[in-house]
Amino acid sequence: MKRAIALITVVVRDYGEAIDFYTRALAFDLVEDTDLGEGKRWVCVAPPGGNGAALLLAKAATEAQRARVGDQTGGRVGFFLHTDDFERDHARMVQCGVQFVEAPRRERYGTVAVFEDLYGNRWDLLEHVLRD
Repeated sequence: MKRAIALITVVVRDYGEAIDFYTRALAFDLVEDTDLGEGKRWVCVAPPGGNGAALLLAKAATEAQRARVGDQTGGRVGFFLHTDDFERDHARMVQCGVQFVEAPRRERYGTVAVFEDLYGNRWDLLEHVLRD
């Protein structure tokens, strides 16, 4: 049996600002943006060269959903962006205004730094150490 996680929902305030952040600041591709009517859209973004997993940007529609924007994981790192060049991506993201909450650090598993998306959701930017 072969299975994979295809989409992870990120609840957002506004489609336009979310698309701008993920495509400009994180250099993700806009995979799909389909109007579903009544103010709803099916918006998917993904890092270029990824393994197929993407984010579904879902606009908060209720007060309960709006309360979760930026706090989908209770303040923990909930998203992990792997890179093949930490220095390149870190520098580009800083230049684009991405807020890192810590300085890059080297761990036994690789180079990592925590950043926040435009809503405050925490992410790891991570370049794994290649092992023989």
